[in-house]
Amino acid sequence: MTNHQNMIPPELVGDFPLRGNAFSRWVGRAGMRLLGGWRIEGELPNVRKAIIPVAPHTSNWDFFIGVFVMLALGLNLSYLGKHTIFRFPVNGLLRWLGGISVDRRAAAGVVEQMVQQFEQREQLILALSPEGTRKKVAEWKKGFLHIAKAAQVPVVPVALDFSRKVVDITAPLMITGDIDAELARVKAALAHAVGKHPEHA
Repeated sequence: MTNHQNMIPPELVGDFPLRGNAFSRWVGRAGMRLLGGWRIEGELPNVRKAIIPVAPHTSNWDFFIGVFVMLALGLNLSYLGKHTIFRFPVNGLLRWLGGISVDRRAAAGVVEQMVQQFEQREQLILALSPEGTRKKVAEWKKGFLHIAKAAQVPVVPVALDFSRKVVDITAPLMITGDIDAELARVKAALAHAVGKHPEHA
């Protein structure tokens, strides 16, 4: 989809954050083959900032698929972690892997903290699980939509479809309306995907 069609702010377009080299990309592709011949369909938009909700999340295997896809594409992704885990001796490693420390006790909530992160950084691609758990949930968490709306960054839904062994990168969405309605749009983009344990979705 074009920038105009998705109304992505022009200042966000260009220089998608990348990392790694030919070897790490080979490791990623090899890992995808070893896990059953997974393939990637669709393309990420060429933007410097975005939020990537990945669903459905029903198994620990989702993490390994995600890591191999990240390596195969050479992506520089970030994720959220409780501030209490960012301590010596793992602090440096967690941040190198893209971890962003958030303090849920702070006066500024997680949404406000992440909006600040998007404002302060030149590049930031945040990946997360909207369900927040592998277990069946009544409703997805909406914090990522509030962040995307306030920071004016696109949401790029990504589906893990175990029925086809496909990682589907869907069209970017700009979050501008009612949050419940926007959540329905994200869910619709991912509704076709079947998790490893569909009963948990």
